[in-house]
Amino acid sequence: MTALTRPTLDLYDSWAACVAEFASEPGHIHASATWLLDRAPETSQGYCAELVAAIEANADTRRTQRDGIVHADTFWVTQDDVVVGFLQLRHHLDARLLRVGGHIGYSIRPSHRRRGHASQALNLALDRARELGLDRVLVTCHDDNPASARTIESAGGVLEDTSAGVRRYWIEL
Repeated sequence: MTALTRPTLDLYDSWAACVAEFASEPGHIHASATWLLDRAPETSQGYCAELVAAIEANADTRRTQRDGIVHADTFWVTQDDVVVGFLQLRHHLDARLLRVGGHIGYSIRPSHRRRGHASQALNLALDRARELGLDRVLVTCHDDNPASARTIESAGGVLEDTSAGVRRYWIEL
């Protein structure tokens, strides 16, 4: 069963394998929160420990965030203690996230796609968004990613628009 798991060093080996698998894909690893460390992702245990700490700090709404970073819950999408992807639920939107990132972002590692993990993870994130008191959430995907568009639509996403290659969907909670 797919679960949203708080990042932990207990899953280091599986996390490192997941990150390594994304190395063949261009760009950053969506929803992985690796940008919190201001350097390229790596698979060392030290990097993972720093990332876990940064993710915990990013979720702490009592802390002030630096420019361009919003408070968020970051999860590792898991199945039977195997990290199969990443999901981030942002507590609010800034101008950039309103255009391209949305409240919820996710990515599933290539070897685990087409197994329902994205749909299950998104639905679990919607439950968490309700817990946070959000009335609706914005979820985006690239226009050339029909699988993600179907995932969002199956969760109730209503397309608002497409701009600069990004599809913007709102989901009422």
